Amino acid sequence: MSRRGRRSSRRRTTARVRRALLTCLVVGSLLLVTGGWVGFRGWQARAHLLNAAGFARELSAEVIGGDAGRAQRTLAALQEQAGAARAATGDPGWWLGRRTPYAGDDLTAVRQIAVAIDDLARQAFPTLLRADLASLVPREGRLDLARLRAVSVELAGADRAVEQTRSRLAAVPTDDLFAQLEEALSSLRAGIDRLAELTGAADQAARLLPPLLGADGPRRYLLVSQNPAELRATGGMFGAYAVIRADGGRVALTRQGSSAELARFNPPLRVDPTLRRLWNDLPGIYPADVNLGPDFPTAAALYREMVRRRTGITVDGVLAVDPVVLSYLLKATGPITVPGSSALVADGVVRALLSDAYRDLDTREQDAYFAASAAAVFDAFLTRSVDVRTLLSAFDRSVVERRILFWSVHPEEQRVLGNSRLTGTLPEQDTVPTVGVFLNDGSGAKLGYYLRFSASLTVGDCQSDGRRELRLRVAVHSTAPRSGLSDSVTGLALSGDPYTARTFVSVYSPAGGAVLTGRLDGKVGTVGSGTDHRRQVAVARVEVEPGATRTLDVTLLTGKTSAGTAELQLTPTATPWTTQVVSAPSCDQ
Repeated sequence: MSRRGRRSSRRRTTARVRRALLTCLVVGSLLLVTGGWVGFRGWQARAHLLNAAGFARELSAEVIGGDAGRAQRTLAALQEQAGAARAATGDPGWWLGRRTPYAGDDLTAVRQIAVAIDDLARQAFPTLLRADLASLVPREGRLDLARLRAVSVELAGADRAVEQTRSRLAAVPTDDLFAQLEEALSSLRAGIDRLAELTGAADQAARLLPPLLGADGPRRYLLVSQNPAELRATGGMFGAYAVIRADGGRVALTRQGSSAELARFNPPLRVDPTLRRLWNDLPGIYPADVNLGPDFPTAAALYREMVRRRTGITVDGVLAVDPVVLSYLLKATGPITVPGSSALVADGVVRALLSDAYRDLDTREQDAYFAASAAAVFDAFLTRSVDVRTLLSAFDRSVVERRILFWSVHPEEQRVLGNSRLTGTLPEQDTVPTVGVFLNDGSGAKLGYYLRFSASLTVGDCQSDGRRELRLRVAVHSTAPRSGLSDSVTGLALSGDPYTARTFVSVYSPAGGAVLTGRLDGKVGTVGSGTDHRRQVAVARVEVEPGATRTLDVTLLTGKTSAGTAELQLTPTATPWTTQVVSAPSCDQ
């Protein structure tokens, strides 16, 4: 190469180096400026997001609790903070920062949370607060079906918005979020989950109530009272029942009866083979035993057929409630007078129905009192002017606790309900590994009112086959006195001592899982086992003397899952369970 060529080449190289240095300087300056800007905007977004998350949790609780005045004020504050968080995370500097190494994932997560909360604040909450929820409640014994259809569209839109927000929040990675935001996100997710249950239930109600209440022709239903003084897996023995007729939105109680009047069936009604392997033919023989298994549709179908055979009445579905539901409803309706007896009040109705009635009345008088109480509450619910949101909150709480259960004989209506808590179904697949703890009285007595239950579930190690170990502890404590109870309470005394309660505790593994070991007070205590809905079942007989506590420890395996959490599904009892779930890191971390 010539000398002139070498000089030209050096000049080109020098120019390239200068351009490269200049480019690095410009890019570096941009990164420094952008980093500073993103840091400043991040500080702003962080404050707005924490405020917005707090307001969203408050507003969810206020919507569920029916505090409309406070909810409107909280909504205004939420919209201000959520809008500011969205604006702070939506400028070009933030967009560029999301594409940088290390910090990009965090900035993307913060943006996702900001957008989700802002959409919730501007789409779902305003609709929920202006929706005519009064259309979900009957007036003077009748539901206005035209108003109900009108509000159905609004409720469906609100439910979609809540579900979209729920999905977006569930997709936000939390591994590297700063502690305050991760905690706020976790709490916000829980609040939105509860809100989604309410909006889903309201949407289902608005769609289903017209046909259920006779918009397309008369309907009849059984209203069944579950009695947790004598425990059964879905809540309590089916005791008193009423036949309800619905036509054109008007509802009336037409007949009352009790399981005792239905007597026993010989030969037994056909029982599902898996249920029969656990409980023999008992669910098909005795109306009080149809719900020894935890799947409410199975129990409801059996009871419906028993009523048909004895009375000739064919119904379109079965609705079950318990006295605790009445205590929630009485907070909305106020005290209710029962002819020939004292008024039922929210704080005393459970004791009145599950304790005082057995102490003060004979068997015939008890049946009459239960029937009169049910009729009085039903009449008040249909005819009184009540605070709608308080009433809906009572229904929501009852459904969450599985104290209101409904089964329709019409498949299309059952499909709309899906696997919601209202159906009382035992699904064959789990979204989150779910352990069932279901209770059945083995005393032939009414001692369930005096029992207190607690359950703790701890997520354990990941197994090589993709499963997880779970450790369950169930404690049963008796507050029963040692003397002074009536014969109608102590009943058959099948435990040998009239004051010792015998309870069969059925532990259901997660779907596709297994029960490994079971110990009662440290000793092997299982007395039966089987399978039900792709779940292994272990049954322990637990006898508790007055003042004593027995402890059942069970080790289980999930199906294949990476989840670090689990859920409990429990028999509703006269006094709510004390529960705890201890989570662990997911298996893929």
